[in-house]
Amino acid sequence: MNVPEPLRTARVLRTRGGLSVRVEPRAALVVPLLVAAALAVSVALIGTGDYPMSFADVVRTLMGGGTEAQEFIVHDLRLPRVLVGLLAGTALGLAGAVFQSVSRNPLGSPDVIGLGQGSTVGALTVIVLFHGDPTAVAAGAVTGGLLSGAAIYALAWRRGVHGYRFVLVGIAMSAVLVAVIGYLLTKANLTDAARATVWMVGSLNGRDWSQVRPLLAVCALLVPAVLGHGRNLRMLEMGDDSAHALGVPVERTRLVTMGAAVLLTAVATAAAGPISFVALAAPQLARRLTRSPGPNLTASASTGAALLVTADWASQRLFGADQLPVGALTGMLGGCYLLWLLHTERRAGRV
Repeated sequence: MNVPEPLRTARVLRTRGGLSVRVEPRAALVVPLLVAAALAVSVALIGTGDYPMSFADVVRTLMGGGTEAQEFIVHDLRLPRVLVGLLAGTALGLAGAVFQSVSRNPLGSPDVIGLGQGSTVGALTVIVLFHGDPTAVAAGAVTGGLLSGAAIYALAWRRGVHGYRFVLVGIAMSAVLVAVIGYLLTKANLTDAARATVWMVGSLNGRDWSQVRPLLAVCALLVPAVLGHGRNLRMLEMGDDSAHALGVPVERTRLVTMGAAVLLTAVATAAAGPISFVALAAPQLARRLTRSPGPNLTASASTGAALLVTADWASQRLFGADQLPVGALTGMLGGCYLLWLLHTERRAGRV
């Protein structure tokens, strides 16, 4: 498709204070459309269930005009689930964009390099060894994700963290963590093993405000911090030497953005379980939609949110009474996407 010239050329807006902002016209159009799509699917998702509600009823109830039963169903039962989906999708999409930008590799995704597996090990350790409650399991998932992220960064470090070495270390770490997961499952009793297996699938079922609040707080703190490093990440994609020459604090930028991405992934996994392939696919889809170079942070976050709530809606509507957990659906679709991505990279001579 031919793109009109006004949508191809980036524009620079300058303020009176001397600040300049680079604006991609196509991205400025795509991002609001993605946000609108995510919100529309969210309203449809709230209206889906054993007590179906029309789009207009959901909107009216959200605005405070519903019946007492509708208020209970929307605000207490379904809205927390949708908010967890939106926030977790945003966190995963943004984290995936950061890792792919830092590694300069489309396979540099949290669920490929072992961060999701690290969170799973942390959660299973709490379930199997300590029989912890859901709050303790969430804390274990966050701790496991942070520790695995720190280990991958340390092992991949050699005068900096670069490209394929980072991805290869992450894949090796993922294999080790998968073995640990298998070991923990063999040590669990039947009840704990069933509980661990349900958690490992990744699902938004039964989510309430206790999952929404910490996830919202982390996203409110870290999403703006990562977006504020967008220009530096764009410079890093040209290589460390070029970024240094342009005045970018390379290691500080890499450490801050990767630390934020690890924490976003860990908290999203703690809230929703290990949702596969959203972090891998969202940045690539965002890049193709915006046709813009660079990390496309805002577009990736919006795409992640839209993907996750759409997958959750599809898992409820397309499979009837045998509803799939959203993690199972994203895993199946993501596996096909990964095969396509590997084929594309192979044809381009990059793998």
